[in-house]
Amino acid sequence: MYLSFSDRGKNADDAVTDEVTVSPDAGTASATATTTTATTTDLMTTGTTRKTVTRVSSVVVSLGIVSMFTDISSESVSAILPLYITGVLGLSTVAYGFIDGLYQGVSAIVRIAGGWAADRGDQPKWIAFFGYGIAAIARVGLLFASGFAAITAIVAVDRIGKGIRTAPRDALISASSTHANLGRSFGVHRMLDTVGAAVGPLLAFLILFFIPNGYNTIFVVSLACAILGVAILGIIVPNKRPRADRAAAEHAPRQPFRWRQLNDPRLRRVLLVSGLLGLLTIGDGFIYLVLQSRSSFAAEWFPLMYVGTNIAFLALAIPLGKLSDRFGRARVFVIGHIALLAAYIFAAVPVEGVAATILCLALLGAFYAATDGILAALASESTPAESRGTGIASAQTVVALSRLIASTGFGLLWFAVGREAAMFIVAIALAIVIPIVTYLLRGFFTTPAASSGKMAA
Repeated sequence: MYLSFSDRGKNADDAVTDEVTVSPDAGTASATATTTTATTTDLMTTGTTRKTVTRVSSVVVSLGIVSMFTDISSESVSAILPLYITGVLGLSTVAYGFIDGLYQGVSAIVRIAGGWAADRGDQPKWIAFFGYGIAAIARVGLLFASGFAAITAIVAVDRIGKGIRTAPRDALISASSTHANLGRSFGVHRMLDTVGAAVGPLLAFLILFFIPNGYNTIFVVSLACAILGVAILGIIVPNKRPRADRAAAEHAPRQPFRWRQLNDPRLRRVLLVSGLLGLLTIGDGFIYLVLQSRSSFAAEWFPLMYVGTNIAFLALAIPLGKLSDRFGRARVFVIGHIALLAAYIFAAVPVEGVAATILCLALLGAFYAATDGILAALASESTPAESRGTGIASAQTVVALSRLIASTGFGLLWFAVGREAAMFIVAIALAIVIPIVTYLLRGFFTTPAASSGKMAA
């Protein structure tokens, strides 16, 4: 993996260099030179061997750092929110259930709006900045909230901010990447994002370990990390304007955003596949509860099982992103759901012990590493530059809503038939759907990837 910090303000084409070895007539020493893509084309006509070196843009790395600090901020709070709501504020578990549902689902409502605003104004950075900013402001409210209404409002504002920022941020990643390194770029971003998701709960755990009842300390640290993330985005990350950049590169008039640009058969297949698989993707908490019910190890270390999944995600995000660039993004996406199927099976079978728990967490981490950023890459490839943010947001919205339905339905299924039986039913359904999804994505398997240049619009 190559990280470039010399491409700020440039087009995605500038993030690719070609190492060219020129072999003149016999008896002459070989010469090596680094040239641009245009020069490479000329040299290849005279017996040139070409090797492409793909670098991940500094914009992608900067956005990953922004997400890392933001996730430290949000996950440090979400890790202690159940205990804070029920133990400190004295609210009921029913109140917590409502707030948790709000936390999981409200961002889905505004995702398409965020993507549309970024495409309409051709300003994805500043739409993302607005989303990160209002989420940071919500952190201030945690220092003063003392009741159900206040906590509900704060969580709603925080999740609205997340919904607004996600698609514009991913559109920035796409605009800063080439077709050849798109999967790797999303892998790098998700890896840094997951560092924050793992550090946040650990940080909250350590604060409460050394400062009993130190909830306000956690809220202050959360606010500081959120502000730092917003500052990095505003000061360091350059603004990318996909429509203007494409028009300049093609020497053509800038095309406006139109909704009909989303009426692409490839995008429709991505949305259909996202919905089918999302309906069979239950919440991680259900899997952890099944593991806890039969393993003393899982019961003792239950709060850290989320961290275990994030560590696996962290370790696999870049390798699987790189693999998706070479092997095919749709193939890796399907393989990720096979890993999820394996996690369901290991959670359902009556096997106890540390190894079974760790294996299940590793499979969950592999599932997220193989699907989270790669879904955004698939949606990005299926939409033109003028509507890329909205296309990505559409896929993310379908996933969020379908997974919300899946978790609710699985809760009812658990109550009706029991935890192991419910897990087996979902596993069987997923095993049936995976071949169907593979068939629906067959066009993505056969489409050749460009080796260099900007990502195909």
